[in-house]
Amino acid sequence: MIGVIDYKAGNAPSVLNALRALKIEAELISTPEALRPVTGIILPGVGSARATMDSLRELRLIPTLEEKVLGEKTPFLGICIGMQILMEYSAEGDTPCLGWLKGRVERFDGAVRIPQMGWNEVTFRRRDPILAGLPEKEFFYFVNSYYVRPEAEEVVLATTHYGREFCSMLAWGSLYATQFHAEKSGVAGLKLLKNFALLAGGEPDADETPHCLF
Repeated sequence: MIGVIDYKAGNAPSVLNALRALKIEAELISTPEALRPVTGIILPGVGSARATMDSLRELRLIPTLEEKVLGEKTPFLGICIGMQILMEYSAEGDTPCLGWLKGRVERFDGAVRIPQMGWNEVTFRRRDPILAGLPEKEFFYFVNSYYVRPEAEEVVLATTHYGREFCSMLAWGSLYATQFHAEKSGVAGLKLLKNFALLAGGEPDADETPHCLF
């Protein structure tokens, strides 16, 4: 079962709806006890890094998340803010983050419209099981004013250009994260979510990905 972290700053219901459309077993999770038995974890997000970190602390989820993801290597997918807080620090609100990966989160400069809002092309740097059935380049939906700058190039799975080239997808072992909103990215986004569920031991009933949810 996929556990979708439900916290104040998140958009968990839209991710849950996408998974259920794919016939993937999933539930909203907001307690450490409910998190422990899941076989995959999705941390979606909208809003700010500080609000996200505050919500996760308030719900006492961080120790169990670290136990599951870093200790047990449970497949994990962070989306948008759920990607950014994996870094050590975010310039948004001068926020210390989880620090699961070395790096920082920076704001786009004034040369581009902020936030970036809409479809943009994602270029995959290498193949990975989570990308099964996707081409080398694909369009996904973004809403972001900040971007991650990981220290290690090897964790960068995909890049996108918006004023500058930035990391739009991470992969390190069983840990994945996207700056774009897979749940709002039509067929390609649903395919990525389905692939993640398979990595987490899920068995979708549907043979084909729905054409579109939105």
